Amino acid sequence: MTMTHYMSLLADNQPWNLILFMAIPVIFAETITVTEFFILFTKNLKSPLRTFNRICSILAGFYFTGIFLYLFPTAFVPLTVNGEWHTWVDVVAVGFYLSGVLFLLPLALLDLGLIARKRSEEEKLKLHFLLVSGFLVVAHIAMIFGMINPEIVSGMAGMNH
Repeated sequence: MTMTHYMSLLADNQPWNLILFMAIPVIFAETITVTEFFILFTKNLKSPLRTFNRICSILAGFYFTGIFLYLFPTAFVPLTVNGEWHTWVDVVAVGFYLSGVLFLLPLALLDLGLIARKRSEEEKLKLHFLLVSGFLVVAHIAMIFGMINPEIVSGMAGMNH
């Protein structure tokens, strides 16, 4: 059975790649989401929970940016240049995984006060929620497509060009 490169990355060097590339980012995102719900429902923007939420957001944003900076030149570019993708399913899995940086990096920048400075606290909270939600969506799309056997996708074998 052929695996997507996403699944192959997670399966290699067990359990470390699984922990580094999936568990840590997803646990951060889920922690941010759960704490976000409590913050939204209580509207307590000065609580220790909000501080914890911000710390997790900043760490997650920079951690995943590190993953992106590592995988983009070492995996995505060579796979593209050398035509080594295992059908379009592989491209979707890896592409959506790496697109997580478009959500987590701005999340960190938002909590550092480097973007959306002129927005109200409520607007920042909405943006925060949208960014973490966006990451969870792309991460789950990556996971779903990453688990598909590329051999079952008919008519697309050998995307060499």
